[in-house]
Amino acid sequence: MKSFRKELFFNTTKRMEFINITRDVEKALNESGIQEGLCLVNAMHITASVFINDDEHGLIADYEKWLEELAPHEPLSRYRHNLTGEDNGDAHHKRQIMGREVVVAVTEGRLDFGTWEQIFYGEFDGRRRKRVLVKIIGE
Repeated sequence: MKSFRKELFFNTTKRMEFINITRDVEKALNESGIQEGLCLVNAMHITASVFINDDEHGLIADYEKWLEELAPHEPLSRYRHNLTGEDNGDAHHKRQIMGREVVVAVTEGRLDFGTWEQIFYGEFDGRRRKRVLVKIIGE
């Protein structure tokens, strides 16, 4: 069995941002040479997420609105975490809702997706450089 590791880097420009990283993950899979196995993709930040869904602009806008309703950024006093001097208590909650990682089967050298599935990086405390780990194992 082979193992392949790659880090992806993104510069986010907004506090909450969603980036389709499917092509980046597919490129990593091609670099790995692995034909059959599993591909793990996870956010390397406690206030970010990796998830799978449809790349449809209305859905992405709905996520932004829904997450802000569930865990609004302000007032900052809403979160005890912010008493430590941070201002990202909401981002931790948003990450918990959206999840840390995804695992996708690799079949015949391709990500084995269902119809419309794409991989997204979700950022909830952005405006700086961020990192995603891609780990692929198989043969």
